[in-house]
Amino acid sequence: MKIAPSLLASDFNSLCDEIQSVSCADLLHLDVMDGIFVPNISFGLPVISSIRKKSDMLFDVHLMITEPERYLSEFAAAGADYITVHQESTERAAECLKTIRSLGKKAGLSVKPLTPVQEIFPLLPLCDLVLVMTVEPGFGGQKLIPDCLEKVRLLADRKKETGLSFLIEADGGIGGENLSYAASFGLEAAVMGSALFRFAPERRAEEIHKLQAIG
Repeated sequence: MKIAPSLLASDFNSLCDEIQSVSCADLLHLDVMDGIFVPNISFGLPVISSIRKKSDMLFDVHLMITEPERYLSEFAAAGADYITVHQESTERAAECLKTIRSLGKKAGLSVKPLTPVQEIFPLLPLCDLVLVMTVEPGFGGQKLIPDCLEKVRLLADRKKETGLSFLIEADGGIGGENLSYAASFGLEAAVMGSALFRFAPERRAEEIHKLQAIG
């Protein structure tokens, strides 16, 4: 299981130390919110550019913004390794995925809880990552919506049928208490916010290693 700590749940007073405390994780998940596509506003290009100078982790940048095609090159230049856009946030999803790849980055596509995952099946050949939202995006600390895991199963089945190699990731309400259950649906990567950052910094590496062994 790949583990992607969500920086949004960290202590912003000491970002560098917080990132260092989870540096053994597989990805660092960076939620970018614009207050339009989702109700909240988080951080953007300046923060990503700044922390890129201090970390060699893989940056998993999740764009919860309207018309993400406007900013793909900027996020690539800021240091993103994966750039994920939402199916629901643009009418040009295929173009976004192609552009991300042309910039030398991994292309991701995300679906909200009410979006049937079958909608994105035609786009899977353009995806390096598919992010299934298992809560409504925009707020941390929500409980997992169990029905959303069926999308993970459908994606895992589709991946086997087609031989495609995209990473299946989920975000929302996943922690140590339910990760094994999520893994049984075919989940390959889990985004975790408060489930990880609630631990003291010196304990996080141990917890991450335990979680990575699941699946």
